[in-house]
Amino acid sequence: MTQSCDPNGQTGSGCGVGLTPEQWRILHEHGTERPGSSPLNDEKRAGIYACAACGRPLFSSEAKYDSGSGWPSFFQPLSGGVETTQDSRYGMVRTEVHCANCKGHLGHVFPDGPPPTGLRYCMNGLALDFRPAEGEKA
Repeated sequence: MTQSCDPNGQTGSGCGVGLTPEQWRILHEHGTERPGSSPLNDEKRAGIYACAACGRPLFSSEAKYDSGSGWPSFFQPLSGGVETTQDSRYGMVRTEVHCANCKGHLGHVFPDGPPPTGLRYCMNGLALDFRPAEGEKA
């Protein structure tokens, strides 16, 4: 279940109501799910991947690919869906990916993806809400 966040992108005020404790940990405490644990790794239907906290559309199934990393991966986000920041936790520098609306942590982006972008948006499946395209089985 997703709820809209307040217009300033602040958590609270209904943002993430209905999230499981694990989803809350990932989205609001910068957690990571175990690799290979997300059912979205095997999702092949056409549709949109939205933020599990606020419902903002983030990725199209057309940009999803099997990276072999153990997390749902995409080579490109939807326009205006995500933002990035530098993450220097754990003794390494990475680019962290957040929902552009609620600022929830989604995962990281790496420069080892396929054409046309060469990017791998490595996302936590629990941070995403898959919405099948019209005509696809729910």
